[in-house]
Amino acid sequence: MKKFIHNVRRQPEAVRRHILHVTTVFFAVILFLLWVLSLGRNFTKDETRAEVRDGVAPLSALKVNLIDGFQSITE
Repeated sequence: MKKFIHNVRRQPEAVRRHILHVTTVFFAVILFLLWVLSLGRNFTKDETRAEVRDGVAPLSALKVNLIDGFQSITE
């Protein structure tokens, strides 16, 4: 690892920037894949489905109130 770092330090700045960008994109893709895999596992649980279903109920009530308010203004 020490040799690799020493070799990178001797490279021109453009090459070092290229290496930086490639490694950043590589780790971003790895993190994104881990995130997507964990989402798939979390959403297949029954408890999570119930929480999502219960969490959406207040939003539907808000939607109904907004629609009723808009209709009362336009009438």
